[in-house]
Amino acid sequence: MSDIKILYVDDEQNNLNSFKAAFRRSYIVFTAISAKEALNVLEQNDIHVIIADQRMPEISGVELFKMIQGQNHLATRMLLTGYTDINTLAEAVNEGHIFRYITKPWNELELDTAIKNGFEFYKAKIELNKKVEELQKTNDDLNRFVYSISHELKAPLASILGVVNLVKLENKNKSETTEEYWNIIENSCLRLDRNLTNMLQYYKNRKLANEKEEINFEELISDLISLHNRATSAQGELTFIKNIQQPVVFYGDKFRIEIILSNLISNAIKYQNPEEVEKKVIINAEINPQEAKFEIKDNGLGISVDAQEKLFTPFFRGDYQKGSGLGLYIAKEALEKMNGTIKMESVAGKGTNFIITIPNSNQTIINTMAK
Repeated sequence: MSDIKILYVDDEQNNLNSFKAAFRRSYIVFTAISAKEALNVLEQNDIHVIIADQRMPEISGVELFKMIQGQNHLATRMLLTGYTDINTLAEAVNEGHIFRYITKPWNELELDTAIKNGFEFYKAKIELNKKVEELQKTNDDLNRFVYSISHELKAPLASILGVVNLVKLENKNKSETTEEYWNIIENSCLRLDRNLTNMLQYYKNRKLANEKEEINFEELISDLISLHNRATSAQGELTFIKNIQQPVVFYGDKFRIEIILSNLISNAIKYQNPEEVEKKVIINAEINPQEAKFEIKDNGLGISVDAQEKLFTPFFRGDYQKGSGLGLYIAKEALEKMNGTIKMESVAGKGTNFIITIPNSNQTIINTMAK
């Protein structure tokens, strides 16, 4: 006898007896004369396949399957009826999640084949659930690993940079060679810190759902300029010019917008032309009820035509081999999550202009309220 457990539900005792007589040698058969009795059997036994008659006096077969579906029971469900009703079929498939529809009077060979197929389907669902649980566990472990490793590395980096800055301040009479060594250490730490930041941005951007909060772009962009001004070796030589026009409220994903603007401002600083006398980065922002439009322009090194074609691919570092090659890829991916766009205009040796647009989620909220 097989270990496959079958529950047959029917309001007629003769049908229950016939089913049990036909299949008790092949399977472990349970029977129930009502939906209530069927639910009790399900609570006490690990049933693999459920076969229910559609026409029962208190609760129909489809209604029983809906109840079972609500309990997330994995048993394969098959509906048995002598009436062909397309509406009943549609309801059974859409809401009762039936595996098979069988007409009465049933053919023993056909029903036996259906039971075997139903059991295989049950095993496939069990296996899929196990894989999903394993993937979820792996994903949770990966989350913990990424955040743990990034914090474990960022803390000592911050300490090293702090010590380097103290040494540089205290040793005023150091030799040029010593100063060069300290600069190498500092630049290496800053590069590693940027790579870690990019890794976290990439990971968070792929994982997090879109958030909607009110954004003040004057504050956000001023904070980013201040942050990058402190971090760049071009401090004191680089001029930031910003023009923020925000007459309306803007709602959007602040985390992703900050990633985008931060990466573009960082690139504008990183790829300055050392021969340019007046180095500058211009940031224009115009916010309206439909969208926010930004221009981030510089008069830096620019980007060659060949490099422009690959600029948004991961780990591509362009003409000058700076950075991790993830910044623009992350920015583009973040924009796609918000249904935004990015365009670029650049001439090698003359500078670059990035133009991005981001839909205003406040417009969606207003439209919804209007309805």
